[in-house]
Amino acid sequence: MPTSFTVVPVEGQEPQPSRPLEDPSQQLAECSSGEPGDGIPKESSPFINSAEMDRGNIYEGKNMALFEEEMDSNPMVSSLLNKLANYTNLTQGVVEHEADEDSKRKEIKAPRMGTFIGVYLPCLQNILGVILFLRLTWIVGTSGVLESFIIVFMCCACTMLTAISMSAIATNGVVPAGGSYYMISRSLGPEFGGAVGLCFYLGTTFAGAMYILGTIEILLTYISPSAAIFKAEDADGETEAMLNNMRVYGTCIVALMAIVVFVGVKYVNKLALVFLSCVILSIFAIYAGVIKTAFDPPDFPICLLGNRTLSRRNVDICAKFIEVNNETVTTKLWSLFCDNPSLNATCDEYFNLNNVTEIQGIPGIASGVLIDNLWSAYTDKGSIIEKKGHPSVTGTEETKVGGLPYVFTDIMTYFTVLVGIYFPSVTGIMAGSNRSGDLRDAQKSIPTGTILAISTTSFIYLSCIVLFGACIEGVILRDKFGEAVNGNLVIGTLAWPSPWVIVIGSFFSTCGAGLQSLTGAPRLLQAIARDGIIPFLQVFGHGKANGEPTWALLLTAFICEIGILIASLDSVAPILSMFFLMCYMFVNLACAVQTLLCTPNWRPRFKYYHWALSFLGMSLCFALMFICSWYYALIAMLIAGCIYKYIEYRGAEKEWGDGIRGLSLNAARYALLRVEHGPPHTKNWRPQVLVLLNLDSEQMVKHPRLLSFTSQLKAGKGLTIVGSVLQGIYLDKYIEAQKAEENIKSLMGVEKTKGFCQIVVSPSFRDGMSHLIQSAGLGGMTHNTVLMAWPQSWKQTDNPFSWKNFVDTVRETTAAQQALLVAKNIDLFPANQERFSEGNVDVWWIVHDGGMLMLLPFLLRQHKVWRKCKMRIFTVAQMDDNSIQMKKDLQMFLYHLRLNAEVEVVEMFENDISAFTYEKTLMMEQRSQMLKQMQLSKNEREREAQLIHDRNTASHSAAVVKCDAATATPEKVQMTWTKEKFIAEKHKNRETNITGFKDIFSMKPNQSNVRRMHTAVKLNGVILNKSQRAQLVLLNMPGPPKNKKGDENYMEFLEVLTEGLNRVLLVRGGGREVITIYS
Repeated sequence: MPTSFTVVPVEGQEPQPSRPLEDPSQQLAECSSGEPGDGIPKESSPFINSAEMDRGNIYEGKNMALFEEEMDSNPMVSSLLNKLANYTNLTQGVVEHEADEDSKRKEIKAPRMGTFIGVYLPCLQNILGVILFLRLTWIVGTSGVLESFIIVFMCCACTMLTAISMSAIATNGVVPAGGSYYMISRSLGPEFGGAVGLCFYLGTTFAGAMYILGTIEILLTYISPSAAIFKAEDADGETEAMLNNMRVYGTCIVALMAIVVFVGVKYVNKLALVFLSCVILSIFAIYAGVIKTAFDPPDFPICLLGNRTLSRRNVDICAKFIEVNNETVTTKLWSLFCDNPSLNATCDEYFNLNNVTEIQGIPGIASGVLIDNLWSAYTDKGSIIEKKGHPSVTGTEETKVGGLPYVFTDIMTYFTVLVGIYFPSVTGIMAGSNRSGDLRDAQKSIPTGTILAISTTSFIYLSCIVLFGACIEGVILRDKFGEAVNGNLVIGTLAWPSPWVIVIGSFFSTCGAGLQSLTGAPRLLQAIARDGIIPFLQVFGHGKANGEPTWALLLTAFICEIGILIASLDSVAPILSMFFLMCYMFVNLACAVQTLLCTPNWRPRFKYYHWALSFLGMSLCFALMFICSWYYALIAMLIAGCIYKYIEYRGAEKEWGDGIRGLSLNAARYALLRVEHGPPHTKNWRPQVLVLLNLDSEQMVKHPRLLSFTSQLKAGKGLTIVGSVLQGIYLDKYIEAQKAEENIKSLMGVEKTKGFCQIVVSPSFRDGMSHLIQSAGLGGMTHNTVLMAWPQSWKQTDNPFSWKNFVDTVRETTAAQQALLVAKNIDLFPANQERFSEGNVDVWWIVHDGGMLMLLPFLLRQHKVWRKCKMRIFTVAQMDDNSIQMKKDLQMFLYHLRLNAEVEVVEMFENDISAFTYEKTLMMEQRSQMLKQMQLSKNEREREAQLIHDRNTASHSAAVVKCDAATATPEKVQMTWTKEKFIAEKHKNRETNITGFKDIFSMKPNQSNVRRMHTAVKLNGVILNKSQRAQLVLLNMPGPPKNKKGDENYMEFLEVLTEGLNRVLLVRGGGREVITIYS
């Protein structure tokens, strides 16, 4: 819809007196060193080169003073429109939107080609070609007029639907050089673009081989049969000799054409009009010949023996014998079927029983032969071409027909084979879009020219089918090489004024098409190579100084030679049909995806498209691939699939705003909305992990093995969010946040951890952790498990992840009903490259918390690191428990869970609390109370805490003393006191502190803490006894105390519980069942 614009002049203020002329360099310096503005760096624009702008004019006047600080990144509308008006797309072979390698921009002449010259005629030349002249009559004769019409209509409908989709894509913005490859890659992404681009390249290359084979066939069969190098000694060796001739001549012509293309493409382009003239002249000759047959049919007699067609290559007279001077003389035909020329010779039985007759090969359009040619006549390889409805007497015994002058079929024919052979005749619809850089108005010319060209060629093909069937005898139509008409080109027998018009015209046409293929294919490969999406192809992006793709030409010639060595045009045609059909299928897919997604950038000027038409075209392409040849189709899809996976795995990442990315977003949105309906069933539950990482001052990950363990646990399945917190204000820390994110993503790539990274900048480290736990993820794709490392230096108060933060994190995961995994001694955990050849993964199942302890070892053992480890499950029996029954029940439970594990029940009997436990509890409480009351400096507090820790460690190895000796005295606590410290403390709340110190030294441990310490010590002893050599120990993580005053004691309990173990994973369930015995 046209939009009206109104340009409103802004009235300036009173004119100011003009300044004296200054040095331009000084003015430029003033402009460049002006006010810093908002500090936003310049942004690059695809249309505006800010370095080339006349900066002195930007700030002229004061009408735009309000926006002057944004002029660097956001230019004025007048400048933008000026640049857009002067924008021209680049010509063929130049890297899109880039300058030459020497960074010197060359002037590009304004493209001047219109629709007719730039699109219509090139498409016409590429579509009409070798199949029309060499195979269309044979297809009509073999499949009949009706089925031929269906074949041609299907193929033409396929290309028409593809052209509609292509027109929509081509008019949705500027299409630089690259044509169909550019359209597909920018619409479907680099993976699809590279795969289909290479398929299109292979199709174009094999098309060159097909055209060259057609050229040789015309040369050796119809122009100069004596030029054959290999001669057949008998009729059986003719096919093999012809194939060998094809290979020799084909290799020479490929080399010759490659040299011509290498020397100068401009000569090929200049000859294109000559080749096109040959094609158009040949088609006019066909139509003229058809009109002439209505009143003066040409004289092309066909010799039949019974209903069998005879070859006229070695037969001059179509009769068994003739009268010469009143004497009966046998003919050459007699000698071919009989053992001697005499009339009483022994002859072939079929020859004796049937008469030799002669009929007109081209009876004319008014003869009514169309009725006979309506139906198909499919045959096996080596069958004799017979005229339907003609009288024939079959002998009583089978006679050998080999060596007799019949016309035989060279391949087995059926409907699908003919589709594969015919389809290359409708390819070439991309010729206009490939020349988009040379068009005056590509968005108008490409749709109009391409659709008109397809309409024209479709009319030509469909009309030729009807006219051939109405003018030519069926046995001549099925005679592929014209043996029944003295070796003439069948379509040439119909032409007027002479068969040589078609022969010479088709020869030059196929030569020109081969040259065009060898010219276009290397440039397509060069465009793919220069995009950098396939690393091993980058060498083919280089060429001569003028940009000619030398290396790509060599590869193209080599692949073309492979097609030449196949040597049979009927075998090469289905191969290139596959590649072209795959390319067309993805053009339709690109249009359908863009239309259905309704992306904001999808605004084609061509309006006569619909997603249903694109989908129909895509379906038709897919169906034709398998109709032509199902095994070729599978091979082509396998090649494209391998290229796709290679680009996905090794190719450079490109962001082209492709439709597949939009399709993924839509699919993700739909899936997220579906997942949002409710929590997953227990059978579908898997740990969706939020990994909390610590970073150092350089924003590097402190514990990389945490990501290794994550990848071993997840194996690429489910959701993984890797999060970390930076302390500070976001406006001050956003650069550090970006650096941290890059470092984490890099490490995730090294550790093969598939997931997302999320960095939070918060004034408080504690709040940042809380934000991550609450808000990480999206919709139903949120984490249900938190994985973190044990704070090894939790006793050091300067540690940002102190014991207080850790305990609060445990509480918050419990409140959020999320499972918690705490890896202790994480740096001792194995890397992804390590392999455990033996060992155990021990599970200490003390309390049931949803089955996490059972599920985690199973998931770990799916990874190569843990695969050879055995799973052992220990549970604890109390005094009143039946340990034997407990073991049986646990084994049955594991059996129903389909888990293989050894089961052991450990008995823990009640006994008195040891003096060691009592003393350890007292030391813990004394230190906690002392650090609260003593206001020591940072270094002194660390020293005192370390002294008490060392004493506790020493106490563990000391002999057990009596319970009475466990009562602490002031003399036993070795504190470091100085005179200065004593005076300072005396002046600070003197009486309170003195009372507090007296309480510390005379206090008795809390009985609840004693019991807990007793449990920790006892369990630790049992676990050390059974699992000290285990590769990994998993055990229930007790919850923190409800009273927050005991948080530090809680950390001590966990430390005692896991003391002496190498690798420990503390597991705390999320309050729901995660494993089930049901299917």
